[in-house]
Amino acid sequence: MAVIRSSDIGAYLYCNRAWWYRKQGVESQNQTELAAGTELHIKHGRQVLASSITRTVGIVLLMIALVVLVAHCSAQVL
Repeated sequence: MAVIRSSDIGAYLYCNRAWWYRKQGVESQNQTELAAGTELHIKHGRQVLASSITRTVGIVLLMIALVVLVAHCSAQVL
């Protein structure tokens, strides 16, 4: 019995005919479009990673600014 992976289920639900062709070993005729889509996903992944890093750096800098503000206000009171 063949192993069924979750990616197989997803591919079948998206397009059962394409899934069947792939299981039969038939190559897609739109290789250029597939390559362009893969490149687009890679580029999007890089943008998501960059935005996550930027957000994290922003939060860290905000926390540092708050600590400095509290220290400054505490020094003024004493």
